[in-house]
Amino acid sequence: MSEQSAAADGSDAGSDVYQDSFIPYINTWGRRTNLLAVLLSLGPAVVLLTVFDIVPPSQAVIGAFVSVAATFGIFWVVEPISYYPVLGIPGTYMAFLSGNISNLRLPCAAAAQESADVQTGTPQGSIISTIAIGASIVVNTTLLGVGAFALVSAFQAMPDLWQNALESYLVPAVFGAIFAQFGRDYPKVAAVGFVLALAMTLLLEQGLLNFLPGYPLYVVIIVSVFGTILIARWMWEQGMIEAPDDS
Repeated sequence: MSEQSAAADGSDAGSDVYQDSFIPYINTWGRRTNLLAVLLSLGPAVVLLTVFDIVPPSQAVIGAFVSVAATFGIFWVVEPISYYPVLGIPGTYMAFLSGNISNLRLPCAAAAQESADVQTGTPQGSIISTIAIGASIVVNTTLLGVGAFALVSAFQAMPDLWQNALESYLVPAVFGAIFAQFGRDYPKVAAVGFVLALAMTLLLEQGLLNFLPGYPLYVVIIVSVFGTILIARWMWEQGMIEAPDDS
């Protein structure tokens, strides 16, 4: 009994350190580094404006923004919400700063949490995610340096069939593996998400969403992601699902 109490006290103390010291520190530097990245990304445009006095027409700027927002704007909302449970607060800062979230950071974090046998959305899961993402950034940066010189030539030397397969199916295969990993713990939620995504994709392919402005892929994403979240919450409130056993 005393050992259980000591373990509980240690867990509570670790949680206090995580919430009271670690997360405030992460928020402070995470905001600073991400804001710095925003400023640096605008640097070339500022140089063109201030040094070379090159100013694009306002209509071109607005048109470009509308075009990008119509295509990718939904991801500005969906990705932080849907990725956060796996990435955690530190991982979210790191992943959105380094990029390659869906095809690298998220799978690395999910695989590490699976190997460490920790739950997503917990302080333990967040710590494991932080370590995994940090390691993936170092490895990814190193391999990119090598790949820029060696792997590109190797890829181009592959048969066209292999190149097309890698370009077309690599990312879906990664997402499929992640879906299977979490679907094993939450099969009912996985079934709901799969049915919603399939139904919305069929509606899109059949042209039944063409009455919406722009290319209505964003509707498929919104309904699939937030629809699954809402239905999963309802199922949890009804006692139809519960957290997987930690043992």
